[in-house]
Amino acid sequence: MSDTSPSLYAARVPIFPRRVSGWYRRLKWAIMAVTLAVYYLTPWIRWDRGPNLPDQAVLVDLANRRFYFFWIEIWPHEFYFVAGLLIMAGLGLFLFTAALGRVWCGYACPQTVWTDLFLLVERKVQGDRNARLRLHQAPWSAHKIRLKLTTWAAWLAISVATGGAWVFYFTDAPTLARDLVTASAPGVAYATIFVLTMTTFIFGGFMREQVCIYMCPWPRIQGAMMDDGTLTVAYRDWRGEPRGKGLKRREDVAELRVAGPQIGGRAPRIAMPGVPDTTTGMRSEGPGDCIDCNACVNVCPMGIDIRDGQQLACITCALCIDACDQVMEKIDRPRGLIDYVALSDAPREAAGGAPIPAWKHAMRLRNLIYLGLWSAIGLALVFALFIRPEIDMTVAPVRNPTFITLSDGSVRNAYDVRLRNKHGEARSFLLSTSLAAGLALEVEGQSGQIVPVPADTQHLNRVYLTADPDNPAAAAERTELRLWVEDLESGERAYVDTTFNGKANK
Repeated sequence: MSDTSPSLYAARVPIFPRRVSGWYRRLKWAIMAVTLAVYYLTPWIRWDRGPNLPDQAVLVDLANRRFYFFWIEIWPHEFYFVAGLLIMAGLGLFLFTAALGRVWCGYACPQTVWTDLFLLVERKVQGDRNARLRLHQAPWSAHKIRLKLTTWAAWLAISVATGGAWVFYFTDAPTLARDLVTASAPGVAYATIFVLTMTTFIFGGFMREQVCIYMCPWPRIQGAMMDDGTLTVAYRDWRGEPRGKGLKRREDVAELRVAGPQIGGRAPRIAMPGVPDTTTGMRSEGPGDCIDCNACVNVCPMGIDIRDGQQLACITCALCIDACDQVMEKIDRPRGLIDYVALSDAPREAAGGAPIPAWKHAMRLRNLIYLGLWSAIGLALVFALFIRPEIDMTVAPVRNPTFITLSDGSVRNAYDVRLRNKHGEARSFLLSTSLAAGLALEVEGQSGQIVPVPADTQHLNRVYLTADPDNPAAAAERTELRLWVEDLESGERAYVDTTFNGKANK
């Protein structure tokens, strides 16, 4: 008796999806073109902010701790803008998943976009599905090596461009490009490009669907946000079963016009064999509309059969819809055997009723809550963006010691005052205290209370406040006061409330 246990490892079977045309395929091409254009071209867009500021429209300036987005500049203390955008992105994913299933995975996910691009290259070099299958199964030869190397070289070029485009977001793109070519760029730039190049090359060229199935957590998470009312890609088994081979005559199946989901700008005409006809009450006889041609399987980039029901691997790319609709037109059957449908509509359609319109599925309470939260956060961020001041100040009292007593009996407190000039030119700021405090203000290292701050920078100053022996603040334990800063050019003012520690603090 052999004591060897079966292997739990299953080697990947390469998937060679067939080319398909149709509404959803065109939509995917359009989204791919837009997303790739945005990714590759954005670092090269220029935006004039003045002589002292970078002119790159979108720039994550880690050295100066700044994020630039066209006319918007985000400082480190304004990270709540970035946090708000991340929350909006999460809520947007929840909203689209609850309404339309995994549309992010099927249309806009980087793994999907670059896999589509790599498949396009592979198809151009090696041919469509049957040609690629034959090439894969053929023994290695000069012809096979040439085609494979040509494909991999194109993939590698795309991967290098992908890694290079990413690092351009973190420094001036033309300058870094010149440094990369002349081998004078920082080592971290080359390391980042190498890592992103290899991950793009491997994930998009060789792992493909395995990234979605085994590495990405989203397929597991999205299950908690979908229900029977979510519109998703599904097979109308009650219409397609039992499957039959070959073409069927039009009179074999009773037809019923149903106002189906308005996805892709079309309402499918649905035939329902084997179910009651709403006009006669009689059941139609004959095979279903599915002729078991496997067109839906052959175009699937995940290699699944949508007719098996909802599956973890399905990314709802809708290419099976295009493939099935083409077959239905060829055999003179209505489109929509595979379509965006809500699973809760299946019993109603099978019983001869009309499905709920797509807009009603989208306007459910949960989706409206997601939309409301998403909109509220977006409006709050826009409001905060427009009301934020052009100057800013933070005040940190020096605690060691909390105060000192001068030789004449006066009490002095020290503060670290950080002034932020958000303008594109240098500004002079006047520091002062509330008149009621009666305290003398002195800026370390200079005479007077005017502090020059360069353009678009922050300046740290040590500021001293002194209370005369006769001032009540000198003897009190703690005195509340307000420290003001004024832009001498625009007249804009800002303040920070702080405290003054006196002798009673001992």
